[in-house]
Amino acid sequence: MLVGAVFFPLLGAAISGLFGRWIGDRVAQWSTVICMVLAAVCGIGAFAQVALGGQPTTVPIVTWMEVGGLEASWALRYDTLSAVMVMMVTFISTLIHLYSVGYMSHDATPYRFFAYLSLFTFMMLMLVTADNLAQLFFGWEGVGLASYLLIGYWYEKESANVAAMKAFIVNRVGDLFFMLGVALTFFVFGSIEFSIIFAAVPDRAQDIFLGVNALELIAVLLFLGACGKSAQIGLHTWLPDAMEGPTPVSALIHAATMVTAGVFLVCRMSPVFEFAPTALALVTVVGATTAFFAATVGCVQNDIKRVIAYSTCSQLGYMFFAAGVGAYQVAMFHLFTHAFFKALLFLGAGSVIHAMSDEQDIRKMGGIWTKIPITYVVMWIGSLALAGIPFFAGYYSKDAILEAAFAAHSPVGMYAFILGLAAAFLTAFYSWRLLILTFHGAPRADAHTMEHVHESPWVMLFPLLVLAAGAIGVGYLFYPLFIGAHEQAFWQGSVFTGPDNHILHDMHEVPGWVPIAPAAIGLAGIALAYVMYMIAPELPGRLASRFRGLYLFLLNKWYFDELYDALFVRPARRLAEVFWKVGDARIIDGMPNGAADLAVQASRGAVRMQTGRVANYAFAMIIGLVIFVSLFLIGFVR
Repeated sequence: MLVGAVFFPLLGAAISGLFGRWIGDRVAQWSTVICMVLAAVCGIGAFAQVALGGQPTTVPIVTWMEVGGLEASWALRYDTLSAVMVMMVTFISTLIHLYSVGYMSHDATPYRFFAYLSLFTFMMLMLVTADNLAQLFFGWEGVGLASYLLIGYWYEKESANVAAMKAFIVNRVGDLFFMLGVALTFFVFGSIEFSIIFAAVPDRAQDIFLGVNALELIAVLLFLGACGKSAQIGLHTWLPDAMEGPTPVSALIHAATMVTAGVFLVCRMSPVFEFAPTALALVTVVGATTAFFAATVGCVQNDIKRVIAYSTCSQLGYMFFAAGVGAYQVAMFHLFTHAFFKALLFLGAGSVIHAMSDEQDIRKMGGIWTKIPITYVVMWIGSLALAGIPFFAGYYSKDAILEAAFAAHSPVGMYAFILGLAAAFLTAFYSWRLLILTFHGAPRADAHTMEHVHESPWVMLFPLLVLAAGAIGVGYLFYPLFIGAHEQAFWQGSVFTGPDNHILHDMHEVPGWVPIAPAAIGLAGIALAYVMYMIAPELPGRLASRFRGLYLFLLNKWYFDELYDALFVRPARRLAEVFWKVGDARIIDGMPNGAADLAVQASRGAVRMQTGRVANYAFAMIIGLVIFVSLFLIGFVR
């Protein structure tokens, strides 16, 4: 069961990828779906055994590498933290696979898509069950590769190729820091095995490396690596462009895999981070800033998938600043609840796109809620959960994050609390802006598109209904386990909090207005969106004209892409052009080619002397003789 949860997706990927052309698309699709169902059953069983039954274990597979003092085994580490992730990843991925059967039914190579999708799931499972940093890095790079393949799945589109390359390159920047963190961890601890590292952390708390506390530096490097995978501000630019992939890919990336890897890494390495207060402060500030930044950008986006993508970026910021104030359990709780309503929102958006003949611009929608009522209802449910409205899933987890930030009683905690409240207001606003522009008002699509608006098939609707149930109930059901009365028995030490960390206790004793504030602010954001897009629909245009500079600033995503283009892309291209024209063409090609050309010209000159006439040869010999005699006489005279 513990092994099956991880390796059934790999089996599905192998069947579809290696034999898809011979067994046919339908067999390949359903083979991967069945393998994912088996993985989900095993994942739920593993959660029941490990997390609920209190039986953490490690399943050894094989010794992976043994070089000098570096030894890394390939094993499946099952503690509560891993079991939560395995259950969530397998369950959400199974629903996305099932949904994809309908969504990709008209694609030319669905067997290839399902192979990539299952491979993506397997790599994420390898990451979350890793027993050491080498195996975690294998899964880490694996999800990066799979995301590259899936984002650029429609490789005939230039924009998809560019987006895939962008995601791959930006993540390599973060991965460089991650690798440095792994190397420094081995240097300090002499091992990359989690059990050895975690046991030795207190003894290494005062170690210095290059004049800096070694644990602080390790934590900062690992967090910078996490910023790449989890799209935190600065390394976030790949995330909105990843929408070029098919919608199920967006759902899997944003809900269950890849972007959650960074949050998982910080929580997995909590024994190190607890001894690195400066690194935790950095995590808090970056997370809170990202939550606010992404929420502001989401308010003006017009692509339905990009709006939801920026909401993911913002919610990841919430998770990080929860971990930054020491509430790792709360961060994992929000990661867990977020998976359900974010997958619901993306798959719901896919259902809208399917109904609107592949249209994604919400300005060209409207007036369709009566034609796709099930999609409309589940999108409402997902938006209510995202906005943190009582008593949906997001209400329990996001409010807990804000309470933890307030209870931290520190400047960075208050910074996170204030920006978190602002992001909560903006999240509710752009969620209802999306709902209103997509489903309400007069139809803005052309008549031909409106005639073909239809509800999705049941193979797509069933996953939506299951996810909707999760978006309603998982917060209430799992609250006592994750951060409530049974928290310690549930986590069993898989997430470490130091003896001075009382955040889970303190967050339940904040002033009474703190738990109320997020829901009240969320309702205010909904009210503002209703006024601006239902009562006074001309108001957004007037505001955009009056505050055009601010509008363009947000529409252009704070100009991060333009800044990076000026700082990195253009100089790199100019440098590459110099290397090409000077280094390659003139020096590398020029010198040997020039010598060869000189030899050719000399040989051509020599060939011209070979006329075949005896008189010419005799004349040349006489001239040579004259020159020789002249040189001899000159030398003799001297």
